[in-house]
Amino acid sequence: MCYLERLKIDLKALTQDVTPLEWELDDRFFQSLEGAQLQSGSLHVSGSIRKAVGFYELTLHMSGTVQVVCDRCLDMMDQPIEADLRLIVKLGPEYTEDDDLIVVDETDPVLATAWFIYESVALAVPIQHVHQLGGCNDAMMRVLEEHSAARSSDADDKVTDPRWEALLKLKVKSEK
Repeated sequence: MCYLERLKIDLKALTQDVTPLEWELDDRFFQSLEGAQLQSGSLHVSGSIRKAVGFYELTLHMSGTVQVVCDRCLDMMDQPIEADLRLIVKLGPEYTEDDDLIVVDETDPVLATAWFIYESVALAVPIQHVHQLGGCNDAMMRVLEEHSAARSSDADDKVTDPRWEALLKLKVKSEK
């Protein structure tokens, strides 16, 4: 049985109006998804699927951590994640996705939630990810400081363009 099989919901088999859902996901979840950029983490997923007349409403809350590369020192770091997902699912002649409305083929009424969970988690990862102050790799930070210092001293050695010198003189006069 594939690891992702347990994240599939057989819509025709739902007997209650509201069915609670709960999963613990680990590295195997991320590694089972083809094309996933996130490759490891630990997530708790909880929620429910509500059966209504003509549709199903899926609500999930994901919390935990994923492993991402620190933008500053390039070491792996744990990034805390909180994400919510709400989908409306209907049965129809063929599978289609349109924003928050999913139409599942009525001949095979199974909703695969794995990719929806992954997308919600991936979108919750901040654009910039850096370790807390003092958490970065010390060796990498020393190299970064050395190269930053060399670059700033090169900038100081540059000769000022003569066209700007006249403006600098005006600035100095106005400050006096």
